[in-house]
Amino acid sequence: MNLARVSDKRKANTPAKPSVNHVADDSLLTSASTIDEILGDHASDLRHDFTAYRNHVYRVVNLCTVIAGHRGELEKVAVAAAFHDLGIWTNKTFDYIPPSLALAREYLTARGQADWIAEIERMIADHHKITPSTASPSSLVEPFRRADWIDVTRGLRTFGVPRPFIKSVFAMWPSAGFHWRLVKLAIERLRTHPLTPLPMVKL
Repeated sequence: MNLARVSDKRKANTPAKPSVNHVADDSLLTSASTIDEILGDHASDLRHDFTAYRNHVYRVVNLCTVIAGHRGELEKVAVAAAFHDLGIWTNKTFDYIPPSLALAREYLTARGQADWIAEIERMIADHHKITPSTASPSSLVEPFRRADWIDVTRGLRTFGVPRPFIKSVFAMWPSAGFHWRLVKLAIERLRTHPLTPLPMVKL
């Protein structure tokens, strides 16, 4: 098992707390302290969906870093992934992009990482975009979008990621009811908001 350390940017008067990430078999990220910290802080909101959402987050992180072709900005991916759907539970809404953005912005501001806000907000805002993102090709926005689509479609869309790798990601971090939970939320949204059933999706 390899040990990778990703340092946070902190305010000068705030003690740095490095993010420790464990990688198994030189391919799968199996734990990241930033993800565990953020989700732990919201465990009371996630409740019985904690495992399902945590596994989704780790799948997206693994897929995004493979699509991006590097882990040089792993910490950014971890933050975006941890917050990208969290508004579903914190605000109890299927129109969850705005509250998820607010949570991420608050988190980054509190940690002196305001320079990350624009890119991470775009990653969250565009993650259900149907067409490719118009963000800079060097950014993480498009890899993140593709990673989430691979996960939501359970590998029906691959964007060139080898199916054996996708299978290994799901084996390490199973759905645990996440996809069924999305189906139920979508049905409920359709019942209550028939004109805007999927507010997070955009062209």
